Amino acid sequence: MIPASFEYEAPRELAEALALLAKRDDTKLLAGGHSLLPAMKLRLAQPGMIVDLSRISGLSYILESGDRLRIGAMTTHAEVAASGLLLAHCPLLAHCAAHIGDVQVRNRGTIGGSLAHADPAADYPAAILALEAEIVAMSQEGERVLSALDFFTGLFTTALRPNEIITEIRVPAINGSASAYKKFAHPASGFAVVGVAVLVRTGDKEIESASVGITGVAASAYRARAVETALKGQPLSTIATAAQHAADGVDALGDIYASSDYRKHIACVYTRRALEEATGQGQRK
Repeated sequence: MIPASFEYEAPRELAEALALLAKRDDTKLLAGGHSLLPAMKLRLAQPGMIVDLSRISGLSYILESGDRLRIGAMTTHAEVAASGLLLAHCPLLAHCAAHIGDVQVRNRGTIGGSLAHADPAADYPAAILALEAEIVAMSQEGERVLSALDFFTGLFTTALRPNEIITEIRVPAINGSASAYKKFAHPASGFAVVGVAVLVRTGDKEIESASVGITGVAASAYRARAVETALKGQPLSTIATAAQHAADGVDALGDIYASSDYRKHIACVYTRRALEEATGQGQRK
């Protein structure tokens, strides 16, 4: 289908983009375009103005800053997946990016655009939650730093304000912790029917701490707190039992591909697999 008519602007400065965004209520931001453009073609989205961010310099980078890594919002999935810095200090995010879509999607889609769109089946939210990342948003009023734990508020909705643009994502260096991302993908779209990101710190005989982020199951990604609680201070042998709590209290989505009960079951299965991979337990079976 053909999109409805719209105005198009391609600013070269962030300040100009922010001014355009504040100018009218029916403005949409264009980053990689893999979410917005299909919606416009189906006329599920009919913005009056498109503000293309691709010509703004300085929004694509991956930098080390103390004990955190800073990622520009216009950094592509492919750049995240291939980053030596991330692979060395935060491999969970790089491995998650490698699971997104196909080569074309990874080469055009951006981390900031994906997070702002907040698709319930997107890959990044699981890792962003497990890492307790920070999301930096800018408006004409200034900068705001949002915790990932407060960012995803519902189906395709976030804590971003209408006049804000994501400029940066900050993730911790996770040296000393093990991580894994396991995904049960939709065979056609590549989206996550279930995606599980885990971050685990182990001692000599027990699990010191675990963070588990899950996407694809509910209207928005979530932390599996019941799993984390069941693992803390426990031996590695408790992983299978703890993973059974992956969908506790969750209102799971159901569709023609996976019922809500099936999604809950797969969430438990893939949580166990991710935890086993992170701790090396799967290789011992």
